[in-house]
Amino acid sequence: MNSKLKLVTLNRTHSARDALELINVSSLNFALIADDENKLLGTITDGDVRRFLLAGHQIENDATLAMNPSPITGNTKQSVKELNNLMQKHNIAAVPILDENSKIVDLEISNTGISSQKKVYDNSVFLMAGGLGTRLQPLTDDSPKPMLQVGGKPLLEIILKNFIEHGFVNFYISVQYLPEIIMDYFQDGKNLGVSIKYIQEDQPLGTAGALGLIPQEALDSPIIVMNGDILTSVDFPALLDYHSKHEGAATMCVRDYEFQVPLGVIEGNGSKINMIKEKPIHKCQVNAGIYVINSDIVKIIPENKRVDMPDFLSDQISQGNSVHMFPIHEYWLDIGRLEDFNKAQIDYPQSY
Repeated sequence: MNSKLKLVTLNRTHSARDALELINVSSLNFALIADDENKLLGTITDGDVRRFLLAGHQIENDATLAMNPSPITGNTKQSVKELNNLMQKHNIAAVPILDENSKIVDLEISNTGISSQKKVYDNSVFLMAGGLGTRLQPLTDDSPKPMLQVGGKPLLEIILKNFIEHGFVNFYISVQYLPEIIMDYFQDGKNLGVSIKYIQEDQPLGTAGALGLIPQEALDSPIIVMNGDILTSVDFPALLDYHSKHEGAATMCVRDYEFQVPLGVIEGNGSKINMIKEKPIHKCQVNAGIYVINSDIVKIIPENKRVDMPDFLSDQISQGNSVHMFPIHEYWLDIGRLEDFNKAQIDYPQSY
């Protein structure tokens, strides 16, 4: 196997997590999975893994369970032009070349090239930084929670620079508690090469209400909304792409949450016990505080009225609009309590 193939090929024993790690260091955004004889079993992308997780599987499960077993492939008889036409038709960056025995012999990369230039997104990012942070007192007595330092930097600076690294340049920050600390520190964003505008909440407007203060003329594309107390390495371009492909009104990032019942759980029928489950573990998907929302529904949020995001999205669902889930497999930490803040000091930058 040539060196180009080795960089993107896994075998059937690798996990979905292994696949993600390979995808994250590859410019092709997918991996090949082969058997011991180097026959192609399938391909796997970040999107494949997220759908796999939504179906209830674990990230440590075999990557073969998450892969696409019928990917687009080329053969040794096709010319470079034919292969590039194939890739253009299916909007893919590369295609594995198979011989007559389905063995992988090469990888053809699109001659349009994989741009090394970072894409710039017009989509606005709305960061909610107006909370009082009462659970983190006394740390927040003289500082907004998003300005608490993690690894020697304000949390909000880490969040902003992560978005900037992904190509986002237009930001809104909602402020309410000690707003001058945030506004004096970041100003208009020119020192970071971006635009920052501030939404001043005269009173707490909830986790969605401040969106109603964005000028209507500024709302022309889906907007990413995120709590300002989250440390995460979520792939935001992948989130936007996922939202676009699902064509919903909104997308909510979700993550796995497990909890153990500390007692034996009884299942029965009338007075008869059918089963005793000793301290069972329950698993569910929970709101991760990161959203993509279409501009047309942002425009209906009333000005200066308290609106919480779960209630707002529930209303959208009741009206027949689609709200989708985007499962997070990346690092994520909600810094809401002192123990979370201490954990962030340990985790950053190792897990970020």
